[in-house]
Amino acid sequence: MAAKSFDMIVAGSGPGGYVAAIRAAQLGLNVAIVERENLGGICLNWGCIPTKALLRSAEVFHLMHRAKEFGLKADGIGYDLDAVVARSRGVAKQLSGGIGHLMKKNKITVVMGTATLPAKGRVQVKTDKGTEELEAKTIILATGARARELPGLEADGDLVWTYRHALQPKRMPKKLLVIGSGAIGIEFASFFNTLGADTTVVEVMDRVLPVEDAEVSAFAKKAFVKQGMKILEKSTVKKLDRSPGKVTAHIEAGGKTETMEFDTVISAVGIVGNVEGLGLEALGVKIDRTHVVTDEFCRTGVEGLYAIGDIAGAPWLAHKASHEGVMVAELVAGGHPHPIKPGSIAGCTYCHPQVASVGMTEAKAKEAGFEVKVGRFPFIGNGKAIALGEAEGFIKTVFDAKTGELLGAHMIGAEVTELIQGYVIGRTLETTEAELMETVFPHPTLSEMMHESVLDAYGRALHF
Repeated sequence: MAAKSFDMIVAGSGPGGYVAAIRAAQLGLNVAIVERENLGGICLNWGCIPTKALLRSAEVFHLMHRAKEFGLKADGIGYDLDAVVARSRGVAKQLSGGIGHLMKKNKITVVMGTATLPAKGRVQVKTDKGTEELEAKTIILATGARARELPGLEADGDLVWTYRHALQPKRMPKKLLVIGSGAIGIEFASFFNTLGADTTVVEVMDRVLPVEDAEVSAFAKKAFVKQGMKILEKSTVKKLDRSPGKVTAHIEAGGKTETMEFDTVISAVGIVGNVEGLGLEALGVKIDRTHVVTDEFCRTGVEGLYAIGDIAGAPWLAHKASHEGVMVAELVAGGHPHPIKPGSIAGCTYCHPQVASVGMTEAKAKEAGFEVKVGRFPFIGNGKAIALGEAEGFIKTVFDAKTGELLGAHMIGAEVTELIQGYVIGRTLETTEAELMETVFPHPTLSEMMHESVLDAYGRALHF
């Protein structure tokens, strides 16, 4: 059987793959996309989107308990975990269906099945009905990543969960251990803790949310402890003893090991790229610690073969994958796109309080040899934050003292994940403190704190 011919084949339909396919189709290319599970990939079905739906339920539940503060009455507050999960799954399903519609609208051929690359420019897809042969000059790998499993801490779906099990919990944990305090771990800790689970978080590094600015980590830890979480830093879970209905965790810290009992463990210790079974090694693709090695334009070094998103390494973020997808589509169609600057990609964590950042932390900027000017502004100094009843948090900005370049911005508090884009745009436009100071921020808004933080870096803060 002759292979079906396309201009481009995309393996994987997550936020990297489906966006690459759409942009390529807009540019006039004939595109096929291969997906082995759900359109929209992990992000839409088992990641970013359904977790935000769960966290929204927890946020509303938390606010209901605070009703009295706002002059309101709410009695008999409770929750139905199955209904919370059903809402989250419904949101994911709606969006996944939307991707199907976008594929049709852009005349993209969708092939459901598992892809392998038997030779350069060829993709073999194992479908329900047999094997399909496809060929194209350009192939984009967007196969994503999955949860890392550590020996002895493997998930079983009963006592030990990955993010997938945690998104469809069969029960409400009473005593929960979360291993890892990156975005995934801390979001699930926040969700289950808010709903009443006795939650312990173990982090191997010296602080929670270790990629964030040290001041943000310290503030977050205080907030989490106040909410009743136990935070164990510089600690390692050595092993888990499983018995019916309970897990005994052996936790080592400072050379000493202690045991603690839990009924549920969530493992969130990072991710590994989905590089196996594709035939990449035979093609000569370089793989480093489960990730495909690429140049700044996502080229693998094998002619016509690109890798984008989680499979191509950090930062492991949906918006980075989407942007890479657009960049590759434009490059293949004969355009001259700019390579992505990792330092201008924001990270957002939807725990309570929210955390968002872009660029260098203060420590990283100093390490890189910059002389810095640092500004801070607290939520307590902002009228809108006080009116919202969200007076906890701060915004921190880091500037190059010599040039005024915004090197980084770091925030913790209500809705900071929606605020960070202001600084991202600033960095993309290569703005300095002067333009940010001249910008008139509307009142009363949380965004005014962004202005004040910039002013504070230069000793000009007005409300603090």
